[in-house]
Amino acid sequence: MDPRLLGAFLAVAEELHFTRAAARLYVAQQALSRDIRRLERELGADLFVRTTRQVSLTADGARLLPYARRVLAAQEELLSAFVRGREERPLLVDVNSQGLASGRVLDRARALAGDIELMARFESGLTGAAGEMLAGRLDASFGRFAGLDPVLRARLEQQPVRYEPMAVVLPADHHLAELDAVPLAALAGETVYAGAGNPRTLEWTDLARHLFEGRGIELAPPAPVAIGAEEFRRVMARTRTPVLAVVNFPAMAGTVLKPLIDPAPLSPLSLVWRKGLVHPGIDALRRAAVELAGEEGWLRQPVDGWIPATDALIMMSHS
Repeated sequence: MDPRLLGAFLAVAEELHFTRAAARLYVAQQALSRDIRRLERELGADLFVRTTRQVSLTADGARLLPYARRVLAAQEELLSAFVRGREERPLLVDVNSQGLASGRVLDRARALAGDIELMARFESGLTGAAGEMLAGRLDASFGRFAGLDPVLRARLEQQPVRYEPMAVVLPADHHLAELDAVPLAALAGETVYAGAGNPRTLEWTDLARHLFEGRGIELAPPAPVAIGAEEFRRVMARTRTPVLAVVNFPAMAGTVLKPLIDPAPLSPLSLVWRKGLVHPGIDALRRAAVELAGEEGWLRQPVDGWIPATDALIMMSHS
């Protein structure tokens, strides 16, 4: 039996309130309800009586409660025997680049983690970071989980963080640069760079293909990867190719960043870590992501939002 299901049961049994229990576990109430139903199916018993006004334990729920406490206490004792050394080492967290939402999650996690060290890395792409995580050279990253190869996804865990509004970086004198926001239809006939040819950002290029399909927008062909903000700016000034980005992409001299609209495309951002990884820094990152998403509505999709169906399913199934 998955101990996580017993943890969900214990939280509801102690709170006798699904909303408070979900907040305690840093999960969505819908996900908590799914876990309780799964546990009830596995045990072949109803554990709670639910009404519109209250939640109470059934006789079977009351019988399970002391067993659940003992099992979870034993699990915690077992894990603590193996992770003491891990708690002393820094957690290596890829935030992709400066100024993004991932960096804000890391900052909040550091405030929550106390003396635990969380160190930033800049891998520039979830596909590349996934390989580093599975090799043990990196602990966590952020990006579009649905864009990873299924073989990689099977060895990783993810938690939805944000539906990031997408944008386009334009040369300052581009004919669309004066617009407050750029309709996708206005990019028809343009060639837009989205990392094609970069093996570390395959998930981003794939998202661009989905977005551009049927809209007359061309994906810029593969090109050598510009390393560093200054080199990126120099190459863009020479090629004058618009670049697909997100709305909080770092500013660059000689360019403007404009949100995309009609529809408003969204880049699904998840916190991703290696399956089986136990470290208090991961707990801090997960809590930070939940707090920021709640405070700023990061997981609320706009009415005119666009996202590939596969991404929507993965984000909702883990929220």
